[in-house]
Amino acid sequence: MNLKPIDFSELVINPQDLIDRQALVLTSGDFATHAFNAMTISWGLIGVLWNRPCFMVAVRPTRYTYTFMESSPDFTVCAFPSAYARDVAYLGSHSGRDEDKIAKTHLTPIASTQVHAPCYAEAELVLECCKIYWSDLDPKHFLDASIENNYPRKDYHRLYLGEIVALRAAERFIQNK
Repeated sequence: MNLKPIDFSELVINPQDLIDRQALVLTSGDFATHAFNAMTISWGLIGVLWNRPCFMVAVRPTRYTYTFMESSPDFTVCAFPSAYARDVAYLGSHSGRDEDKIAKTHLTPIASTQVHAPCYAEAELVLECCKIYWSDLDPKHFLDASIENNYPRKDYHRLYLGEIVALRAAERFIQNK
């Protein structure tokens, strides 16, 4: 896909559409050594914190990607056109512990421009992020008791905040000036 490098201020998205309805993939690890893993995400936040453009992802410690997030300084978040929904769904329903699940899709990992984690040739939006903060969710801090319903196995997410250090997008994500 032909993506253009852009500044965060040029990015035009509907966050709800991007995070809830778009096919998003989180990838962490090292492309050069082929030591990385990817997972589908449907939770996240995008915005500005500490005067930096950021994306926050939530990863349960039971996920294989968690190992890579813990040992890697960075990650990518990639959005895909609807034609790749089945491939993205495969990444979310199979574990990299058990197979090379990316090889079973039509997705092509490629080197990112600023981080070690790969992005994908088929992506229509690529966010390259350097980790700047993490925090574990603590159920004692849930102000709405129903949130606990998301954790029947008590496997609370770790939140990773990544500064967006490179951003490439298809035309539909770029502000017309």
